[in-house]
Amino acid sequence: MEMHDAWFFIGVFVFIFLIWVATGGPLHPLSFTGPSLAQPDVLGGGTYLQFPRAFFNVGESHVALPGSSSGGSSYGDSSISISSSLDGIAFGSPSSYRTIVSMSNYVSHASSSDPRNEYVQLSVSPNAGVPIDISGWQLVSEATGKAAAIPMGTRVPTSGIVNPQQDIVLAPGEHAILVSGRSPTGTSFRENKCIGYFGTFQQFSPSLPQNCPAPSDELVSFYGDYYVRDATCIDYVDRLSRCQTVLFPPRTLSVACRNFVVQRLNYNGCVSAHRNDPDFDGTTWRIYLGRDKHLWRARYEIVKLFDINKKTVDAFSY
Repeated sequence: MEMHDAWFFIGVFVFIFLIWVATGGPLHPLSFTGPSLAQPDVLGGGTYLQFPRAFFNVGESHVALPGSSSGGSSYGDSSISISSSLDGIAFGSPSSYRTIVSMSNYVSHASSSDPRNEYVQLSVSPNAGVPIDISGWQLVSEATGKAAAIPMGTRVPTSGIVNPQQDIVLAPGEHAILVSGRSPTGTSFRENKCIGYFGTFQQFSPSLPQNCPAPSDELVSFYGDYYVRDATCIDYVDRLSRCQTVLFPPRTLSVACRNFVVQRLNYNGCVSAHRNDPDFDGTTWRIYLGRDKHLWRARYEIVKLFDINKKTVDAFSY
C-alpha cells in the first residue's frame, strides 16, 4: 500500500513538470520577475516614490507678523518678521549686515520733549571681521514714516574749532549711541580718554564716561620740578574730580599752579598730553541725528535700520 502511494505522488510531480515544459518552462517571462506589491495610493501629496512636500521649500521661510494677512513678505530665499503688536509689518529685504550690526531693542526716553535725551544704541559684532562704515545709513519709524540719516563725524574732536568731518566707521566690537537731537559740541564724535571734560559745561544723555586721568597724576607728570615744593597746589589739585574743568583757579595759588590748572586740566590739554596713549580711544561713538523734535513714538513703534542700499539691517518693535 505504501509503495502504491509513493508512485502516485511521483506521477503527480511528473505530470506538473510536463505541463511546465509545455508552457515555456525556464524561458517564460514570469521566471525573470520577483515578488511584487501593489502600488499604494497617493498619500499627503506624495507617492510611493516621492515624499509629501511641505507648504514651503527647505531653506525658505515665509513668516508673517501676528495679525498679518499677507503671509509674510518674501525676499530672495527667506523672509523674516519681527514680533509686534502692529499688524502687517514685515522685516523687509535683508542687508548683508544683518546679524553683524544690531540695535538695542528699546529707545531710551522715547518721545522726549528734548530730542537730545532720546537715543537708541547700535553694536557691531566682535566677529564682524572688518570695520563697517555706517555714515549714510538710515533710522526709520515704520509707524510714522519719520527718518534720519546717520551723518559723518569727528574721530578726535577739538574744542573751540570747527572740526573736520569724516565717515563714521565702527570696528568689530564697537558701539554707537544714536541720539535724535543735535550735538552739544556741534558734531558727532568718538569717545576717548578725555571726553568726560565735555560734560563740565554741557549736558549729555546718557552721561559721558568720567575716565579722564586723575588731576593729581597729571600734576605729578606735568607740573615740573617745582611740584614737590608747592604744597598748596598739591592740596588744591587733590580735591579736584576727574574731568573737572576749572576756568578761574583761586588767586591764592601760585602762578605756576594756576597755569597748570588752566592749560592741562581741560579737554584740549588732556588730548594734547594723551592722544598717543594706547588706551586713548574709546569703543563708542556719540552720533547725533540733528532733529529738533523727537523721532520715536512713546508706544506702538517700529524701529528700522537701513544700510546705504536701503536694505534692512535690523528692526524691533515696542
